[in-house]
Amino acid sequence: MMVESFEKTDISEILLNYRRDRRFYYNLNKILNTGLLSGTGKMLILPVDQGFEHGPDASFSSNPVAYDPMYHFNMAVEGGFSAYVAPIGMLEMCPDHDTVPLILKINSSSVLFVDAPDQTITATVEDACRLGCVGIGMTIYPGSPNFKSMIERLVPIISKAKRKGLVIVIWSYPRGAGLQGVSETSEYIISYAAHIACLLGADIVKVKPPTVAYDGTSIGDDYGKLENSVRNIIRSCFNGKRLVLFSGGKIASDQDMYKQIATLYRAGASGSILGRNIFQRKKSGALSLVNGIVDIYKNKK
Repeated sequence: MMVESFEKTDISEILLNYRRDRRFYYNLNKILNTGLLSGTGKMLILPVDQGFEHGPDASFSSNPVAYDPMYHFNMAVEGGFSAYVAPIGMLEMCPDHDTVPLILKINSSSVLFVDAPDQTITATVEDACRLGCVGIGMTIYPGSPNFKSMIERLVPIISKAKRKGLVIVIWSYPRGAGLQGVSETSEYIISYAAHIACLLGADIVKVKPPTVAYDGTSIGDDYGKLENSVRNIIRSCFNGKRLVLFSGGKIASDQDMYKQIATLYRAGASGSILGRNIFQRKKSGALSLVNGIVDIYKNKK
């Protein structure tokens, strides 16, 4: 069943929302014109930083071939992804950056950290340029006691990356004592976090789908309520003038993923960043899921 999106997806209109140099337009245009969603104004990005965040066994043991970094690069190529995001060690193994755009994740956290939510800088803008990346990615934790110092560390990196024409992708994940009992995945908090990412200079914002509506009620399986909440989150990103991608979260069934993606599409999302729902599936299942998601974003399903 075809779904209706009310958002314009013309790439030239997307690029007009940015005031950057030619290198930036080239890099963002490359993302938007790569893979199965090329030319649609939508993106499907494969991130593989979970080994750092959660550990290799928790991330890859369900699909052991995923311990090999080349598996993910090849998946990004064969699956027709718009870009591939990973920490420096994994990107250094990629043989040909012209096959799929690369985005260097320049900070990471770990479940081994016992302090308040924080991220450690693990790579530089120079590394991104050396590897031929089109952009850099970073995570921020609005609400963490460390949020102020995180921003102070990232501002000069963002500034340098922009001078190099790189695309800035910010994972904005509310987390920490500053939330004072409010759900990390409430519409209000995610909207706030997404807006902060835009204010910091994000070209692409990644957030989690909300689970609690603005009025404090649970969204659950109410996809109409989810659609409305997602629209409001996108509105918080400069009234939709920044590209907003939503994560896939923990592994879910194909049908549950399709329902969520269809809702995101109707609400005007720019696409999805899917990690565990790809590499924790066997290859054939992952490719089948990708094709189904692409059909939704192309309004064919």
